[in-house]
Amino acid sequence: MAAVGINKAEGGHGPGILLFFLGMSLFTFNDALGKWLVAEYTVGQILLIRSIAALLLISPWVVRGFRGLLSSDQPWLNLLRVVLMVAEVAAFYLAVRGLPLADVMTFYMAAPLMVTALSVPLLGEKVGPRRWAAVLIGFVGVLIVLRPTGAALSPSALIALGGATLFSLILIVTRRLRQTGGLGLITYQMLGTGLAGAATVPFAWVTPSGFDLVLLLGLGAVAMGAHLCLNRALSLAPAAVVAPYQYSTIVIAAALGWAIWGDVPTPQIIIGNLVIIASGLFVYYRERQIKGT
Repeated sequence: MAAVGINKAEGGHGPGILLFFLGMSLFTFNDALGKWLVAEYTVGQILLIRSIAALLLISPWVVRGFRGLLSSDQPWLNLLRVVLMVAEVAAFYLAVRGLPLADVMTFYMAAPLMVTALSVPLLGEKVGPRRWAAVLIGFVGVLIVLRPTGAALSPSALIALGGATLFSLILIVTRRLRQTGGLGLITYQMLGTGLAGAATVPFAWVTPSGFDLVLLLGLGAVAMGAHLCLNRALSLAPAAVVAPYQYSTIVIAAALGWAIWGDVPTPQIIIGNLVIIASGLFVYYRERQIKGT
C-alpha cells in the first residue's frame, strides 16, 4: 500500500500531498455513502439529486463564467466525456450493489495501468518495455481479483471492471481537453449525469425520507469538496508526486466496508491489490524518471 506520510524529498510538496489525500479520502467516503443509498434508491435518482446539489454549490461560478462555458473549443469531445462519465458512475453504483466497496475499488486501482496501455493507440504516446511489463503484471493482479472461473465470475465484478475501463477512458479524454477549464469539466459532468438521471425518474422513483434526502444531497457536496481539494493539490504539487497516494484509498475503502457492512477482504483481494499497486507505483515512478521530475 502507498504510505500517506511525507518523506524528506517531497517535504516541499507537503500541502499538495495532504490536500490530494484529503480529496481522495472524500471521494472514498462519497463512494461509501453512495453504496449505502443505492441499496434503497435507484441509480437514476441518485445521479439526479447529487447533480442538483453539486450544481447549486458551483452556481455562483457558473453564472460568472457562463459565456466561457458556452464557447467550448471541442464540443464533441466534451460530449463524449459526459457520456463516458454517465456510464461510469452508473456502473460504479450498480457494481457496489453486489460487491464490497473495497472489491470495486480494487478494480478501479487498475485504471492508471489501463491509461498507460490505452495511451499508445489513443494518444500516440510511447511506452517502453519496462512499463509494458508493469502493465501486464498489473493485469495479472486484476485476474487474481476477478477469479475468472464459472463459479466466481459474477456480473457485479464484470460491471466493476467495465466501470474501471470507462474511468480510464475518461482520464484519456480529459488529457485531450486541456483547454477546457476545471469549472467547465465539472459543470458539463454534473449536467450530463443529472439529465441522465432525470430521464430515468418517470420509470423508477423511490420517495426519500428527509434524512435520506440530506444524504443524497450530501453526495454532491462531498464530491465538490473532493474536486476542490484535488484541483488545489495539483496546483501545489506535480501530478507525478501526488498520484501514488491515491492507492491509500483502498485502505480507507476496506476500513469503511468492515465498519459499516462487516466486509472482510479475501486473500485474493489482498494479493491482487498488492500486485496492482506495485505495478502502478512502478509505472508512476518510471514516468517520473523519464520526465526528470
